[in-house]
Amino acid sequence: MAVQGLSTDEVQQIRESLAAGRKPRVVFTEAAGQMAGQLGQVVELTDPAVSEEFVVVRFGRDELPFSPADVAVAPRGAGRRPAAEAKPEPPAQQQPAAPEPEFVLDAPRVPAPRREEPKAQQPAEPKPAKRAVKAAKPKGPAGLTVTLAYAEGEWTVAAQQGTKALARPYVVKPAEALRMVALVDVPGVQEAVEQILAAERAEAEQQAQKLRAELAEIEARLAELREAR
Repeated sequence: MAVQGLSTDEVQQIRESLAAGRKPRVVFTEAAGQMAGQLGQVVELTDPAVSEEFVVVRFGRDELPFSPADVAVAPRGAGRRPAAEAKPEPPAQQQPAAPEPEFVLDAPRVPAPRREEPKAQQPAEPKPAKRAVKAAKPKGPAGLTVTLAYAEGEWTVAAQQGTKALARPYVVKPAEALRMVALVDVPGVQEAVEQILAAERAEAEQQAQKLRAELAEIEARLAELREAR
């Protein structure tokens, strides 16, 4: 009697069994060709709208797609091994025959296992000690520089904080410059300023005397011109 393929109800039952985690057993029909009569296990049902071979059957180590006509639900008990038959009683034990002498020349010689010498363990190199990480100091405000300078007969004062100029050089009087230096309380600097001021004073007096002499000559010339009228 020929085995019929899967019906629509049987396909639905197989789908429910797969959803429950079971893999139903099937038998190949004559439509499967030379595999007819062999047993397999359904592992998946793909979309029948894509291909009519949507029944994926595991046969041995392979998983191949078949149509419902190629397989049928396996009958109960199919594929089970028959009950173990009663084992015959073992025959009466006979005394073992004396072993025949072994022909020594034909026996392969097994080499003795080589004895490995223990390897000397090299001392582990000491790891370099980690350098202590210094705590980063908070960055303070930029430095402030106030400069008192003397050049070409003029005293100037300038102020700068970091790279930013707070006050461009501006001219101050010699008396103010002397008072600024007096606040520093450095004898060498104060003496240098006093020497500069003394030199400027002497030069100014010379210029004043020269101007007075020139002025006296101009006034005498003016008096002569007035008398000539």
